Amino acid sequence: MTAKIIDGNAVARHVRSEWKKRVDALKARGVLPGLAVIIVGDNPASKVYVRNKVRACAELGLHSEVHEFPASAIQEAVIRRIRELNQNQAIHGILVQLPLPPQFEPRKLLGAIAVEKDVDGFHLYNVGGLVVGENNIFPPCTPYGVQCLLEYENIPIEGQNVVVVGASNIVGKPMALMLMAKDATVSICHIKTRDLAQYTILADILIVAAGCPGLITAPMVKRGAVVIDVGINRLPDGRLIGDVDYGSVKEKASHITPVPGGVGPMTVTMLLCNTVAAAERFAAKNADTNINSPVPI
Repeated sequence: MTAKIIDGNAVARHVRSEWKKRVDALKARGVLPGLAVIIVGDNPASKVYVRNKVRACAELGLHSEVHEFPASAIQEAVIRRIRELNQNQAIHGILVQLPLPPQFEPRKLLGAIAVEKDVDGFHLYNVGGLVVGENNIFPPCTPYGVQCLLEYENIPIEGQNVVVVGASNIVGKPMALMLMAKDATVSICHIKTRDLAQYTILADILIVAAGCPGLITAPMVKRGAVVIDVGINRLPDGRLIGDVDYGSVKEKASHITPVPGGVGPMTVTMLLCNTVAAAERFAAKNADTNINSPVPI
């Protein structure tokens, strides 16, 4: 068996083409979806990520703004800017690019973003909404992208054994909650889990987001499993690899995502979808109409 490779770039193009129709519908009503990105410091990777987000906004026809602060900026100055953007009706989504310089408390900055503009899905309201099964929230973009990949490939989730390796607040925990809401049976592991293989070998769907290159090898994977590699690690020679030993695992899995070109393109795409959904909710609220605000594929 050789796995079907899930092409994240192709799926992202499909999703964006569908959402472009919703952008055009908003523009026809005089609403241009707008995204504001706040970046603090000179982290090279963060600058690349921000450029990619700005480029993606332009491709879909969204307005975007980048608000840059030096690494020496004080936290209150950034919070003031967030509050100004909260009041700006041309901005429907706000995100703070992580990581932040050490003098910052990320939770305070993320908590300052208005719930209705938290398109990264990191506000406590949106996180809590995942726990209680609230539909009218913004899901975090990376797990949202993984869910979209599974649904696009018509991979059943209900009743499946899912193992998530990695327990971060950004990927692992929300991913588990989202799949539980789809009636999967979910186990959460991490790199300190004893005998990790005894869990991963049972997975019908294995999602790996541990930040440990090559952590998952072929003997740890059930034949025919769906393997989603969220990890992205840069080697000393400059190559990017995931948390899964791709070469060996693809000979056992039924489906697998590559790195790069798998989950990565979906993360930015789902950010755009959340921003458009935020603009739809804004338009519905101001027009007192019932625009479809849930976020489908």
